[in-house]
Amino acid sequence: MVLGYIFVLCLITMEVVEDVVIVGAGIAGLTTSLGLHRLGIRSLVLESADSLRVTGFALAIWTNAWRALDALGIGNDIRQQHQALHGNVAFSRISGLRMFEKSYDVKGKLGDHEVYCVKRKLLLETIARELPNGTIRFSSKVVSIEESGYFKRVHLADGTILKAKVLVGCDGVNSVVAKWLGFKKPVFKGRSAVRGCADFNSSHGFDPKFMQYFGNGIKTGTIPCDDKTVYWFFGWYPSSQEEELKKNPAQLKQYMLSKLGKVSDEARAVVENTDLDAFRAAPVTYRHPWDLLWGNISKGNVCVAGDALHPMVPDIGQGGCAALEDGVVLARFLGEALLKNQEQENKDKGEEGKEKYKRIEMGLNKYASERKWRSIDLTSTSSVVSYIQVTDGGKITAFLRDKIFAPFLTWLLFKKADYDCGKLRSP
Repeated sequence: MVLGYIFVLCLITMEVVEDVVIVGAGIAGLTTSLGLHRLGIRSLVLESADSLRVTGFALAIWTNAWRALDALGIGNDIRQQHQALHGNVAFSRISGLRMFEKSYDVKGKLGDHEVYCVKRKLLLETIARELPNGTIRFSSKVVSIEESGYFKRVHLADGTILKAKVLVGCDGVNSVVAKWLGFKKPVFKGRSAVRGCADFNSSHGFDPKFMQYFGNGIKTGTIPCDDKTVYWFFGWYPSSQEEELKKNPAQLKQYMLSKLGKVSDEARAVVENTDLDAFRAAPVTYRHPWDLLWGNISKGNVCVAGDALHPMVPDIGQGGCAALEDGVVLARFLGEALLKNQEQENKDKGEEGKEKYKRIEMGLNKYASERKWRSIDLTSTSSVVSYIQVTDGGKITAFLRDKIFAPFLTWLLFKKADYDCGKLRSP
């Protein structure tokens, strides 16, 4: 009896060694895991929730993100289940007048552009399906991290301790791993966002265009995902009284409908036809560019990716796209580090561990160097665009936004999307 108790106790306290531990089963975490799997490297993905989290409903996938998805070998599968967007139309929600329209039939320096609005759930499920069984461990919340020689000891809420040769933080804006690396919490912009999807029994009849409306500190819009689903968003700077609405989905929905302004009847109907479960306001946060400039994206055998690295406001539609880029780049450099010629490991165990640690550290440093300036560029751009589009700055700001900035914005979106993160293997 006593021996049995001791055996069970040993099992409970036993430390499990893993080559690569990824914290967070979001876009960045699953992309990194799939990239490593394509290279023949096993990883373990820890997810605190009991299933895949699909908050946000949908996201814009621009040309740069499609290159990342194609590098993973799943681009065509996702394309076939969505509808390509043909253009962008901007309106004033005050007057209802069209401010600007731009076709997406544009050629960049790296080739033709393509833009889709992709269902987040479908994207995550497509990536997860390609992973080996047992890769994702749900209900696994990380509570602390500590040094242990060439490993990191990862403590989970259930008492499990994992010893990781590589630790990757893809655990979102409140990242435990980013905190361990010394990053401050992301900054709250004072702005909140509500997002949802309306599903229709038959074809919704929307043109395949990104329709957006600005004015008086509010930005809203609709984007079709396929012929039966339309994604919508609503962003504003809530007053103290409006903050109370966030606790009541029914009241929040009525408030939003009252603030839509002169949007089209079709756009209003999309919000009206969305279930109350979608009406949950989320704070918009971002990381200061100087925090990325001076902060540690990687340190030893630890790094961060996705929202744990570069939380940004959603106004240029690059948050999820950048997370896909992160995953491919990180998998490539980790692959180079972990698949080095085995001749270097014909040494005693201590030297072998030291060599592998150094290769991992060098690989993560290369990843951090490549992603730093890209992250700074995107977070800075999204913050400026957000200020101009959403801030209620009076008549001058409105004139500049409606007459000058709207066409410039579309050019800027294509410029940021004209980027290639590369393949999983270096040329």
